[in-house]
Amino acid sequence: MRRLTAPIAIALSLALAACSAAPAREVQTVSAQAAPQGPPRLIVAVSIDQFSADTYAQYRARYSGGLARFNQGVVFPSGYQSHSATETCPGHSTLLTGVHPARNGIIANSWFEPDGPRGDQPIYCAEDITDPASTARNPVVSPRHLKVPTLGELMKSADPESRNVAVSAKDRAVMMMGGHRIDAAWWWKGGAFVSHKGVAATPAVQAVNAAAAATIKAGAPALPIPAWCAPSDEAVPVGKTTLGTGRFALEPGKESAFRISPRMDTATVDLAIGLIDEMGLGQGRAPDVLSVSLSATDYVGHATGVAGAEMCILQNQLDQDLGRLFAHLDARGIDYMVVLSADHGGLDMPERMDQQAYPAAERVAMALAPDNLSKAVAKATGLSVEGPLVFGDAPMGDLYISRKLAPKDREKAVAALLTILRAHPHVAAAYSAAELAGSPLPTGNPQDWSLKDRARASFHPGRSGDVVLQLDRAITPIPEPFPGAYVATHGSAFDYDRRVPILFWRRGIRPFEQPQPVDTVDIAPTLAAILGLKVRDGTFDGRCLDLDGGAGNSCAK
Repeated sequence: MRRLTAPIAIALSLALAACSAAPAREVQTVSAQAAPQGPPRLIVAVSIDQFSADTYAQYRARYSGGLARFNQGVVFPSGYQSHSATETCPGHSTLLTGVHPARNGIIANSWFEPDGPRGDQPIYCAEDITDPASTARNPVVSPRHLKVPTLGELMKSADPESRNVAVSAKDRAVMMMGGHRIDAAWWWKGGAFVSHKGVAATPAVQAVNAAAAATIKAGAPALPIPAWCAPSDEAVPVGKTTLGTGRFALEPGKESAFRISPRMDTATVDLAIGLIDEMGLGQGRAPDVLSVSLSATDYVGHATGVAGAEMCILQNQLDQDLGRLFAHLDARGIDYMVVLSADHGGLDMPERMDQQAYPAAERVAMALAPDNLSKAVAKATGLSVEGPLVFGDAPMGDLYISRKLAPKDREKAVAALLTILRAHPHVAAAYSAAELAGSPLPTGNPQDWSLKDRARASFHPGRSGDVVLQLDRAITPIPEPFPGAYVATHGSAFDYDRRVPILFWRRGIRPFEQPQPVDTVDIAPTLAAILGLKVRDGTFDGRCLDLDGGAGNSCAK
């Protein structure tokens, strides 16, 4: 094992202060060299949480670091998380499995199994429910619910010397991209990166944790705003405060402010760099895979929306952090291929959308909250049970009917619930489990899928709800905003949540851009072909994308 030869130079606050306010910056380029022969030694799979195709398009001309690198690569600006449950866990589950949630089993961030031991209590997507200590709020982290292998697992099956490594602020991103057979798994919890029970922090992890702890304890000043962010620097009233002009000043001791800021991504990239050196990734006999999911875009998007100064500052720093990662790999002389995509997009907060020519954006009516739906169904049917009649995780997605009802009464309750939902102006569509189970799995261009097709791609019998609710366009499923924590979100069946970029780069690759729609389930078969992996027919739902921009075919066997 290759050990660190020098302390990891993190200096988080100094790195963040380096965000330039000048509009003109030198774009990071790589000197032209002959394309490497054979499979790459390292696959770097980057997921930017809540990174929509719209966000990529908005900032693309401003990128000068790591994200600018992809202008020298292969760009699919219209990738699709084609399912309707556009949440973190389902999205990450598609990236390196090549399989839709309908088959991989990850239908949402959490779900219910009314016939199981939890009953009307939620199940977290990345927990081991067989462990008595695990709860949805404090899970024993595990990929147990993922029903298919990841790319890293397929690589290890082909050659046990391949290493499969994943890092993120979010445990569910690590589990869904890494899978069941993983050599190193690190996620953020309680102010530090942690791993599975019994796994001790390595020197690389200790160094990053120490730097993060020092920054949190001391606090840090507000971050500078690039001059080109000025159009985004506009205060928007939200509740009793305003958002849109934040600068990420860090109050001493406030871990949540560290996490909901560019500093979280900086720390994650620092850890990825440390593990590359510590484990000698990309330098062994067999190829390795490093999954890096960057979560700050999601945290900030939820807390302040996707169109303010906060997101602009974050995008600037994200670009520079990725530039550091790629420059480190370049300096080590590692033959690597990087793929970058996202688990889902996002919708801005309705208060700003109303100011910016979209007054139809609204917060969801409280009538659609599960508790109120339960009362409405009881009133419509005369049915009653001890506890909730209708329950679910939010006023969208999967809704469940109490198993305390007899089967015939459950059918009656489902019918009433569908009638109530379909009559509400905030509802785009609602389907029963029977309707979705009886529909074929969708194929073809995901851009053209119907709302029902999108719901079917997220539907898994036994986990999905008795009814699946799809809110209408620009209806935010947050009835009341919590400024600085939760004002905007994702999770819809519409393209602002489904469309994400899919980007590839390797030294010597012939650049091209293909605007036609592709699917995130296409990533794994594309990488498998590049690596020369032999997999059984039916392993993937997606197809191999030919990354040879000329007469050759990178998918050819």
